[in-house]
Amino acid sequence: MSEASPRGTYLVISEALRKGIAEGKIVDALPSEADLMRSHGVSRNTIRRALKVLEAEGVLESAPGIGWRVARGDRRTLVERMTDVITEDALTMGDTYPSEAQLCERFGFSRTAVRRALAQMEGSGLLDTIHGKGRTVRALPPTGIRP
Repeated sequence: MSEASPRGTYLVISEALRKGIAEGKIVDALPSEADLMRSHGVSRNTIRRALKVLEAEGVLESAPGIGWRVARGDRRTLVERMTDVITEDALTMGDTYPSEAQLCERFGFSRTAVRRALAQMEGSGLLDTIHGKGRTVRALPPTGIRP
C-alpha cells in the first residue's frame, strides 16, 4: 500500500481478500500473515484487523495450526443472513425483529458483529429502533437484492 486510504487500510485489504475469495483466487487457506504483510506493505496489526472483519462477517475462519481459511458452509455475509430472517420468520412491516441476544445465539456471532449488521440494516431502511422496545421491521427486503 503506497498511499493511506481514507476508508481505513485494513478495510481496503479486507475488501481485496473478499474479492479474491469471490473470484475464486482464494479457495481454501489464505497466505500466511507474514506473506499478506509483505504483499500489502502493512503491519501485522493491520492484516489482523482485516482478517477479523472477514471473520465477523462469516467469510473467514481461524484454523488452529493452519492459519486462516475460507469459511465452510453458508457463504452469505451476516447482514445477508440477518436480512433473510425477515423472510424466513415470515415477519411483516411493524413486527418485532429478534433481539441481539437471539441473533447471537442463532448465528453464532459476537454481539459486536450483530450490532454492526443491525446498524447496516437500519441504515438501509429495513429496521427501526424503538428505544426501550427493540427493533421492528420497517420495510420488506427486495427479493434477490441485498443491502
